[in-house]
Amino acid sequence: MVTFLADGHVTSPRGWRAGVAACGIKYANRDDLALLVSDYPATAAAVFTTNAVKAAPVRYDMALMAQGHDLRAVVINAGNANACTGSDGDAAAAAMAQAVEQALDLPPQSVFVMSTGTIGVPMPVEKIVRGIAVAASHLSQDHGPAAARAIMTTDTRPKYCAVAVTLPDGQVITIGGMAKGAGMIHPNMATMLAVVTTDATVPRAVLDQALRRALEVSFNSISIDGDTSTNDTLLVMANGASPAPPITDLDSPAGSAFYAGLVAVCQHLAHAIVRDGEGATRFVTITVRGAVNDAEAKVAAMTIARSPLVKTALFGADPNWGRVLCAIGYSGATVDPDRVVLSFGGMRVLENGLPLPFDEKAAHQLLDVPEITIDADLGLGDGQATVWTCDFSYDYVRINAEYRT
Repeated sequence: MVTFLADGHVTSPRGWRAGVAACGIKYANRDDLALLVSDYPATAAAVFTTNAVKAAPVRYDMALMAQGHDLRAVVINAGNANACTGSDGDAAAAAMAQAVEQALDLPPQSVFVMSTGTIGVPMPVEKIVRGIAVAASHLSQDHGPAAARAIMTTDTRPKYCAVAVTLPDGQVITIGGMAKGAGMIHPNMATMLAVVTTDATVPRAVLDQALRRALEVSFNSISIDGDTSTNDTLLVMANGASPAPPITDLDSPAGSAFYAGLVAVCQHLAHAIVRDGEGATRFVTITVRGAVNDAEAKVAAMTIARSPLVKTALFGADPNWGRVLCAIGYSGATVDPDRVVLSFGGMRVLENGLPLPFDEKAAHQLLDVPEITIDADLGLGDGQATVWTCDFSYDYVRINAEYRT
């Protein structure tokens, strides 16, 4: 059984603490550095941006993961992506990790580094090192929400949650998480930083398997604007602080329960990113059924989700089914136009490729709400997928036109 904890956050699991600091990297009068620390060595699994242009912290972390080290801490800064910064950027990422290791007397190569913010600006290492010392001096399990706030950039609110998972033997493990992201969101990866923690004992291979499965139905099923960034990272860590037996088989009853909890946390954070999409006014759930397989259903659904014409129509609450049908048609999924059925907010507007007479005003009202649905049935098979997106508003253009200035 999976139960969301009231006010749960990334340090809700046992053995996790956080600290924050205001380094003055870009933002005035706010915390812009978060330090997340495990009291015990934690197995770890991570996935990274597929963008060929990778930020220095991503390169540092990929090498760290390749070596198979357990982790003790994660340091995250906001305001500077440390991307396209050359060898100085690589040195800065390493210096951040080493500063945490020294401040907390941790083993070498036990600290993961994340950065988010403006690309191509030198990292102010001295400011960050001072901030790490401050954050390390006031670690607490209560600082999870503050850590989620410290990593925000264009986000308008922090994103965090935690669940309690009751295992078949009655023991309880906890899974928590935090994420940042509001723009440049699209698989693979969605443009964001996310950290998930647990007090379960999970071997690295099993944790990696669980992460990659959960990723596909959460962060890799959202889109805000079709862009992917240089810094995208999702990290999951398991520190074994719970007395529950190790989870060694994801398909066992205990493994299935752990996976359900992981999916719940990842989907909650992914949905929170979409709800906070830059300038977004609507949260949109798109379901495609009847595809020849699940993969093609997802291709069709994601194509609808990233279509600027669909997204601008949704901002205007315009039931423009032609734009949705057009997106399905160029998605690359197998399509027979004469079998497609479309519905907006539960109202069927297209059947077997032909428009149905429907009340335009009523359809507009169904779409002129904060949460809407688009359903498409391709009529070809059993494939199905659900993805989440938001609309494009005037504010999306304003925010991104002024990002650096």
